[in-house]
Amino acid sequence: MSRATPNRPFIAPKPARTDWPHLVRLSLRMTARDWRAGELTMLLLALVLAVAALASVGFLADRLQRGLERDARRMIAADFIVRADHPVDPLFANEARAQGLRTATTAIFPSMVSAGTPASPPQTAQTQPGDPQTPTRLAAIKAVSDGYPLRGELRIAASPGAPDRVAQGIPPPGTAWVDDELLGALKLRVGDTVKVGTRTLTIGAVITRELDRGFSFVNFSPRLMMRADELPSTGLIAYGSRVTYRLLVAGADPAVANFAAFAHTQVDGGKMRGVAFESLQDGQPQVRQTIDRARHFLTLVSLLTALLAAVAIAMAAHRYTRRHLDGCASLRCLGASQRTLRALFVLEFAGLGIAGGAVGVALGYAGHLALLALLGSLIDVALPYPGPLPAVEGIAAGLVLLLGFALPPLLPLTHVPPVRVLRREWGDEGRTAWAAYGVGIVLFAALLVLAAGELKLGGIVAGGFAAGLLVFAGLARLALWGAARIARSERFGGQVRAGIGWRYAFASLERRPGASALQITALGIGLMCLLLIAMTRNDLVDGWRKSTPPDAPNEFLIDIQPEQRGAVGAYLRAHGIADADLAPMVRGRLVSINGKPVNPDNYKTEDARRLVDREFNLSYTTDLPADNLIAAGRWYGDSAEPQLSIEQGLAKIIGVQPGDVLRFDVAGLEVEAPVTSVRKLDWGSFKVNFFVLMPPPLLRDFPATFITSFHLPGAQRDTVDGLVAKYPNVTAIDIAPILAQIQRVLEQVIGAVQFLFLFTLAAGVLVLYAALAGTRDERMRESALLRALGASHRQVRAVQVAEFVAVGALAGLMAAIGAQLIGWVLATRVFDFHLAFNPWLLPAGIAGGIVCAGVGGWISLRHVLMRPALQSLRDA
Repeated sequence: MSRATPNRPFIAPKPARTDWPHLVRLSLRMTARDWRAGELTMLLLALVLAVAALASVGFLADRLQRGLERDARRMIAADFIVRADHPVDPLFANEARAQGLRTATTAIFPSMVSAGTPASPPQTAQTQPGDPQTPTRLAAIKAVSDGYPLRGELRIAASPGAPDRVAQGIPPPGTAWVDDELLGALKLRVGDTVKVGTRTLTIGAVITRELDRGFSFVNFSPRLMMRADELPSTGLIAYGSRVTYRLLVAGADPAVANFAAFAHTQVDGGKMRGVAFESLQDGQPQVRQTIDRARHFLTLVSLLTALLAAVAIAMAAHRYTRRHLDGCASLRCLGASQRTLRALFVLEFAGLGIAGGAVGVALGYAGHLALLALLGSLIDVALPYPGPLPAVEGIAAGLVLLLGFALPPLLPLTHVPPVRVLRREWGDEGRTAWAAYGVGIVLFAALLVLAAGELKLGGIVAGGFAAGLLVFAGLARLALWGAARIARSERFGGQVRAGIGWRYAFASLERRPGASALQITALGIGLMCLLLIAMTRNDLVDGWRKSTPPDAPNEFLIDIQPEQRGAVGAYLRAHGIADADLAPMVRGRLVSINGKPVNPDNYKTEDARRLVDREFNLSYTTDLPADNLIAAGRWYGDSAEPQLSIEQGLAKIIGVQPGDVLRFDVAGLEVEAPVTSVRKLDWGSFKVNFFVLMPPPLLRDFPATFITSFHLPGAQRDTVDGLVAKYPNVTAIDIAPILAQIQRVLEQVIGAVQFLFLFTLAAGVLVLYAALAGTRDERMRESALLRALGASHRQVRAVQVAEFVAVGALAGLMAAIGAQLIGWVLATRVFDFHLAFNPWLLPAGIAGGIVCAGVGGWISLRHVLMRPALQSLRDA
């Protein structure tokens, strides 16, 4: 070994190669010792909660994605579909058969059906079809050809509740298969007859499963399935009928791909209007959209849990660092190198991360099973088992959280000389911790984006949380600075006569500004999340439920002819329905915007392509509807000048703003007018609304039908039956099943969200505990010093109470304001309903902060006053 001489500086020996087996054994002993001492409990609990929340949603999303990919063919009953609002051109079927593909067709449309003559008449008198008392219902008619379905299976039963079986083919001639709901509505049984237009069909079976049914407006009505070759005999298909025609294609993948390419060459570029395609990637977009919305909201909750856990881990790591300061100093004095200490900490926390991640993944797997049970009928198919990716992501999350938020406070200890560690002076080496925190935050943001499944959602959550931390920390520092100045002022001390408790409490908080601000920030974040949970369980959930009120319209009448308008209105008023306003409806297709032809291929989103490729329901009026608000421009009122008002969502999707000129093709004639106003509609009200409104002179001379909606109590169902019997051309749409389905989905998603909030609640409690325990040792030392200097029990207790009240009140105030703002954003941006300001949230937040800080402080410091000051100083 080289030795130093007056003329020869000391030359350190070349470091030996790292003995990794020895370091691993030493790190295991350190971990066991820290675990027995309770130093790792907080870190491990926070880690397990974060991983469990992320993994539960990850497992659920993975199974849903795998299920959708597996069942895509079954959910559209084919490999590829050509969909049109008119009979599909035969060239598509001819090309499919030339490619060796199998084909089938379906035609779906709404129509009123009524009970026919029962096969076994009851003893009481039976009414005849067409009698006002004959039950009549709107049904979703589906006419299918031989070979349907090409993929998957249709299941039927001999009677409601009987064991079902796979349907062999399609309904036999002269028969129809129906839903159990339609049987009950028409008071029929299997074997009875039902009238479909001018045709009477025998009910042959009950449909128990139809995977390609979808969630469109018409498909919420009870299903009646019949043969396609018997559809003309019903007399229901005529010019202007709203029918969706589908050509189903299935076969070998290369042939399907060739056919898809051929179909696109025939349609793309606006060559065929009203024609669209469905493929495996589009399978049940309504189901995918509903599930995606639920998954995104659950993901938000899981991300919130992970963020809280990160705060708890960081707070616990700070306390861990302070408590291990002397141990690190001793190791450095005994010759431990920076590399050795760094390796020991990395090995200890890496092992803890892997172990905690594994426990969290196991808990998350159990949690996703509970989520599936709570989502219930929203996911009514058997899902495949999840893959390994969510488990890998969960363990990676554990490592990122621990190495990114727990390790940075320890790194400065490995970089400073032993003397400075013993003096607890870090100097500029603290910058190393902030640089490590920066790397950890970047990795954690990337983890949030990965867990969210999209850059926008994860970026908004990570950025919003970072902004909240900065704002809370800045406000906390500013408030502490101001409070300390006021407490030391003569006015505060003399005229207000503040006791020693408040003066010393503010001075103590200002003496450690960084730790105090960190404590207040963490406490505020935890309280904000808890208050947000309370709001979600109460105000937000209630507001979501109230967005569709109980007295919302549940009945629509369409296809009312102009000469029937007065008679239908009088009939409804005579039966106690006075709020049914009959609005005119004119069908028109958008053909140009500012003189440029409208082409679906010019739009990037599927929603925009679908909207511009369909006919719009136009209407005319001089009065702004009561539930419409002008978002931009001005309402035209009684003006007869050519102009129009467009719905806000449609304007955004197709890129239209006030001043643009739109041209519509209405019954072969063109109507052109500039946009002078944009309206915001409440679609959740289920009232009659239109995308486009115009002054009466522009549309009054075009063929129109009338439409209305109203709330019909269940006991008055015969009112609609009598109206339809009197005016057979009028179609009554009972949307009560839609409202019921929306309510079921709502309750299921709320239940799943509230279950996942349990993880968030536990993480919030950990944050509160970690925030209060973060400065526990310093408080104990200060209290012991006060007692050693002669302060009485009463004075020490007054200082503690004042400090906890100040910390809790400030954190609670910021938490209440933050929770109100976030709740408002959720209500307006996610739930789309109005959330009124809750005046009780501010006092509740302040009181909650004081209680949490007071209880936590009393628990942590209650033994200080009961022991001698010297013993407390030795333990501190």
